Amino acid sequence: MATPQNPYDAVLHAARDVTKLDCALDAEMLGTALLGSVYAIAEEDRNSAVREFVGGFLTATSRRRTAAARTIRTVFASLVPDAAGAAAVKPGTQSPSWSEQLGKVRLTGSYAYGDVYGDQTSYLATFAYDDTETGGPEHAVVALVDHNIGITKDVFVGGPAERILGQVREMCAGDALTWFREEDPSRLRGEVARHLNITDELGALPDEGSLATDRALVGARLALLPTPLLSAVRDEPEALSADGRDRLVRGFLGSPEAARLNLHQVPEADLASLHFCLSLVLDHSATLPDADPMRWSPAVAGLFLLDWVHRRAVLDMDDAAMLPRVVRGWAAYAARQRGLPAEAAAQTDEAIDEMVPEFVRLYTTGERRSPATAAVAQLIAEGVDPDDPEALDAWIEANRQRLGDDPA
Repeated sequence: MATPQNPYDAVLHAARDVTKLDCALDAEMLGTALLGSVYAIAEEDRNSAVREFVGGFLTATSRRRTAAARTIRTVFASLVPDAAGAAAVKPGTQSPSWSEQLGKVRLTGSYAYGDVYGDQTSYLATFAYDDTETGGPEHAVVALVDHNIGITKDVFVGGPAERILGQVREMCAGDALTWFREEDPSRLRGEVARHLNITDELGALPDEGSLATDRALVGARLALLPTPLLSAVRDEPEALSADGRDRLVRGFLGSPEAARLNLHQVPEADLASLHFCLSLVLDHSATLPDADPMRWSPAVAGLFLLDWVHRRAVLDMDDAAMLPRVVRGWAAYAARQRGLPAEAAAQTDEAIDEMVPEFVRLYTTGERRSPATAAVAQLIAEGVDPDDPEALDAWIEANRQRLGDDPA
């Protein structure tokens, strides 16, 4: 066969054996995998890119008469029903018997499970075809939402549904740090879709998993679930007020966790560092997608101690010595406030302890400082107060040549 002349011909070539598949699910899995390549290479608004590709494909192949061409057109129209021209595509007389079952599924169960810290939640929905003989077996759609970065990190479609659901139940039952529950299908749709919309806009997708290949089929299945009620749509969390921050700090400093680490009565000379470190803890929490200052875990502690604080703050030696102790105390306090198992709190504490050497190294090298943070650190090192406009102007004037701004 000649080399395909355009992407549409390439897809037709890849789908040349679609009529030999055994059931609708196999065809939908082939179709979503083919569309996954479009999703993966799109530079922005990936979901729209897939929709536009399908619309263009349906137009470009409208006169193709082969059974394979007509069948893959039907598969794509089922997966992306809002694409231009999709509504007019119907199975032809040459189409396989399973063509009538494309997308003809019903929800048989919806669930959610995740870790007690709140780092990640997986949503699982099971579906069955109206006709299992030509449609295919009951299957599961699984979507992993990462609350630390605010995206749907991976999706997966597979079966048999009973086996996947059984494995998840068994895993959660044997791990005290995970939970499992039945989930309202409208909430499942809302949470996965909300985070998936953010994923669709990413410049680069997560490296592993089946996000690209299964995205179209997951979207088609989500669309069959009840629409979330307007009251269930989550608004952006409000920022903590100054009074709210003060109440949290006072509550922490009066806690047994603070007392255990001697943070309830530090020497006068260390008070400034203590309150600066606490402000950093709250500032970091405000940058997370759910902005919950009480949600701490090994992962959140790692994001803070090994990345965020180096990019966003300038620490002196007293601050650097104080910060790991403050984080350990705050994480333990937050775990008790949220009622987490003792094992969960212990794991976070151990993880923070193990991070300290790397935190110290990063503080010493400054290798993760942002340009702005590095500039402020340089000012402080040279004895300039960044909050003093006159001192800043004097420093800039004295360093024009070094800054590359010498008018001469």
